[in-house]
Order: sequence, then C-alpha cells, then structure tokens
Amino acid sequence: MQALLVLLSIAALSLLASSRALDPGRFPALARLAASGFLFLIFGVLMGPSVAGLLSTRNLDGLRPVVALCLGASGVILGLNLEPRLLRLLPRPVYSAALAHAGTAFLFVAVPLVAPILLTSGLSPQAAVGAAALLGAAASLSSGHFAVLAYRSGRMDRARGLGVALLTMLDDAVGLGVLALALVLGASTQVGEGLGLVCLALLLGVMCGALLAFLTHSLKDLAELTTVTLGGVALVGGAAAYLRVSALLAGVACGATLALVGGRTVERVARALGRVERPAFLVLVFLVGCGVHARDWGAWALVPGFVGLRFLGKVLGGKLAQRLVGSALELPPRLGYALIAQGGLALCLVAEYGMLVPGGLSQRVLDVVVVGAVLNELLAGPAFRQVLGPPRAATPARQDLEVAA
Repeated sequence: MQALLVLLSIAALSLLASSRALDPGRFPALARLAASGFLFLIFGVLMGPSVAGLLSTRNLDGLRPVVALCLGASGVILGLNLEPRLLRLLPRPVYSAALAHAGTAFLFVAVPLVAPILLTSGLSPQAAVGAAALLGAAASLSSGHFAVLAYRSGRMDRARGLGVALLTMLDDAVGLGVLALALVLGASTQVGEGLGLVCLALLLGVMCGALLAFLTHSLKDLAELTTVTLGGVALVGGAAAYLRVSALLAGVACGATLALVGGRTVERVARALGRVERPAFLVLVFLVGCGVHARDWGAWALVPGFVGLRFLGKVLGGKLAQRLVGSALELPPRLGYALIAQGGLALCLVAEYGMLVPGGLSQRVLDVVVVGAVLNELLAGPAFRQVLGPPRAATPARQDLEVAA
C-alpha cells in the first residue's frame, strides 16, 4: 500500500512539474525546483515520518532495497561518464582548477564544522571528522545545469558553458573520494575493516562491470540489451546491499569498467540506462526527502553555517580556479557564482552514508545536506545572473520592431 502511495505521489508530481501551472515567469523559484527534481525532495519531507507521517519509519526501512538499487544505477551512470579518452586529453591545469574550487569549498565547510559536530554529538573524534568530511564533500559538489541551459538558450557562449559543465563533472570525483574516506572512518569501529569494506565495494563493481560487458558484447536486439543492462544494474545494487557495502561506489566501479572496455555495445548500454536515469533519480530524491528528520533543531542550527561557508568557498574557489586554468579552458567571469547549484550527487552521498553508518550523526548530516541543497538551488538562480551580467537593453530599432510586432 505504501509503495503504491509512493508511485502515485511521484506520478502526480511528474504531471505537475510538466504542466503549464508552474509558469517560470510567475513562479521562478518553484519552476527551478521542479526542473531540478528538488520539488520531489520537498514533497518527500512533507510525507515523511517527521511531518505528515503518511510513510512511517518502518515503511522506509522496507524501501531500503529500492534506495540501494537507485544508488547503484546512479553510480553506474556516473562511472560510464568517466570516458578514458577524454580524461587523457584534458591538460593538467584543468584538473588543478577543478580540484581548487572543489577543495576550497570542502575545506571552508569541513574544517569549521568539526568542532560543533564534536561538541553536540558526544561521539568519538573519528566519527565527528568523518561526518564533517562528508559535509565538506557534499559542499564541494556543483551542478552545471544552469550553464548548460544558458548556452543552449544562447545566453552564454557555448565554450564557456561547456567549461563550467566540465569542471562540475570533475569535482564529482572529489565528492566520491571523500565518501570513501568517510566510510573508512565511520562504517566500522576499526579503520582497517572500513577500508576493507570500501575495497570490497570497488571489487564487486569491477566484477559486475566485467560480467555485464561480457553478457552484452554479442547482443544485437535492443530490448534484450536493455533487459540485460537493467539486470546487471540491479545485480550491482542488490549485491552491495546484501554485503552491506556501498552501492554507489560499486556502481561507479561497474560503470568505469564498462567505460574502460568501450566500444559500440557500451554506448548502447549507456543509452539504455539513460532512459531510466531520470525516474531513478526522482524516486531516490523522494525517498531521501522522506528520511529527513525535520524536528532536529541541532541540524537546523548547522544549516546557515553550511550554506554560508559553502557560498564563500565556491566564490573564492572559483577565483582560484580561474587563475590556475589559465588559457587551457575558457570560463566565464565570476566563475564561483556559476557553481552555487549543488546537484543530486550530494543527496546520493548522504543517502549512502546514512545506510552504512546508522545513528544520530549520519541522520543529522542528511538533514543538513538536504535542506542546504534546496537553499543552494534557490540561491543558484540569482547567483548565476551575476555570471551573465545585466540583461541587454533593447536597441531603439529593436524596440520599434517589437512594438510593430
């Protein structure tokens, strides 16, 4: 019954998001949240146990396999984007610039928030450092969807828009690396055991990727290829959930293995997964929203610091990235303002951390990142206008044409 309720809610929201009721001219903030999928996140919070209670904590525990499957699918799609040929062609300053803006935001958030987390949680310094690192990892991530929309609509030069999108894609690696570090510190009481769980997840992903590449190598029929691909993705997420290791990292390793194999069949696998990317993402953000504990006042107290420090880190990190990249990549002025949108990978990180590191601290991290991601998405629109500059005034001749029309 609850699963049916979830599906009906997501279907209703999908219809609302695609309808003309959310006119961007009348409701710009609401339209941005709907386009990014974060409207599903807010609706999940409202339906969750801490607000309306339409879905109980027991219901959410029963839906954990669905979360693992969505995380596995997200990881495979991320791994497939790691195109080895493209990565080898990128000059070193591009990597330095990506690391600069992502690393600055990470340090601006993780370092100052260690002390408040340690003082309010009452847990070990190791656990507090892991939680602060994950907050920093979520803060380091950016989404390039505003830049993509801008160059597609002609409001930004295509080269600059692609430059921003490339930098935001590269900083995903920083976030995933810190997630692995946080799981090493928090997934077990022993650091060595935590490291073993992360290595097991990566090994599982590589094995599933090799198996999927072998099974799809000679397939010609598109329906059969899609079925085998979805089965392989379900195998990654399901096996990771059964072994209690990271489904996201296993999925990334699986996708990266497929990208390394390459070839036309892998391209068809990527296209098949592209058809389920959006539905899997919307289901995931809805369930992540259901898991928010809206009455944790300690989390609300951390949100202003998280959003403010991340904003400052992105602006300063953007300036540093522009100096480091030089002429290797064309970027817009005020790059930091184009990096305010946080993206859905931040939600994947905290969802994975909450599944593998149970307890009040991982719940607080999830609450802070979810609320912060919504606020950052709302801030991203006005901030991106600083990148584009003021709208051009219409020339008198243009005005005459518009009046005549």
